[in-house]
Amino acid sequence: MGSELVIRIGLCQLQLLKGDITTIAVDAIVNAANSQLAGGGGVDGAIHRAGGPEIMHELDEIRSAIGHCETGSAVATGAGKLPAKYVFHAVGPRYRDGRHGEPELLASCYTTCLNLAAERDVKTISFPSISTGIYGYPIEAAAEIALKSAAAWLQHHAGTVRVVKFVQFSEGDHEIYRKHAANLRGTLAAETHG
Repeated sequence: MGSELVIRIGLCQLQLLKGDITTIAVDAIVNAANSQLAGGGGVDGAIHRAGGPEIMHELDEIRSAIGHCETGSAVATGAGKLPAKYVFHAVGPRYRDGRHGEPELLASCYTTCLNLAAERDVKTISFPSISTGIYGYPIEAAAEIALKSAAAWLQHHAGTVRVVKFVQFSEGDHEIYRKHAANLRGTLAAETHG
């Protein structure tokens, strides 16, 4: 499994990969969490299984301090046995119809995690496709928001986070991300030469 597609933004890169996010070495892995920070299925379950109980112990402490995590926000823990230093637990929106703030809340997940990364001197970060599982966010719209949010953040925070990896588990999701990444690369090239 290697980089399938790379978009350069100044000194930074957006990379698309197909694979298992729990096996890719980065400074921070983003988890698609629920607002109760209580673990779940999909990516959340995989991250807790691979990382071990230390991650949930930290989340228990966070939960006792703040109660829950707001949609569009994230909290940070250590990464347990994962090949990373941190896990950022981001709470994506449940999709209703796209007219109840879902796009803004989804974009906020990505920018919040990138802000957490910058605060912790994280140079490499990996994201799953937040909210596209049980929360029902349409993958086409979610992929576009994810890529545009990360690209915009990198353009305004040059040199802090160097590599942002978007990791898709299924071939179908990967192809959708590739299509939106190709569109984004064209847009960025036009802006540069415009």
